[in-house]
Amino acid sequence: MQRITILCVGKLKERFYTEAAAEYQKRLQRCCKLEILELPEQRLPEDPSPAQMDQALRREAEAIRGKLPAGAVLIALCIEGKPMSSEALAEQMGRWAGGGGSHLVFLIGGSVGLHSSLKEQAALRLSMSPMTFPHHLARVMLLEQIYRAYQIQEGSRYHK
Repeated sequence: MQRITILCVGKLKERFYTEAAAEYQKRLQRCCKLEILELPEQRLPEDPSPAQMDQALRREAEAIRGKLPAGAVLIALCIEGKPMSSEALAEQMGRWAGGGGSHLVFLIGGSVGLHSSLKEQAALRLSMSPMTFPHHLARVMLLEQIYRAYQIQEGSRYHK
């Protein structure tokens, strides 16, 4: 069974996000071994300078690297990443599984994104849309898409 880790900067606080995430976590139990890790977001002033943002992203990147499992396939969610259809994501996840990628790590940055070094380290930079979404909503959307990918692979009616 494939292992999926969703590594997030920031915690879900709003009830509607936590309930939606919990529903997909429950659904995914039969598809994969799912783990969600939350790391604290670095505090920034109201109007941070580019240097302050870079320093915060570097600190977050250090914390993220400390949690990355050895040998896992890293997928970084970022707006400049590659957009993929649900079918294409399902196919890619299947290719990774068939090629020994038994552990996938999806990385969701905080409100100011991800440090460029993490994006460069990723096997795939994935964009969910050219639109900007709150990172809390991105987590729910990602969970749904992972669930959908497994349903596509099984040929279930969920995707239709």
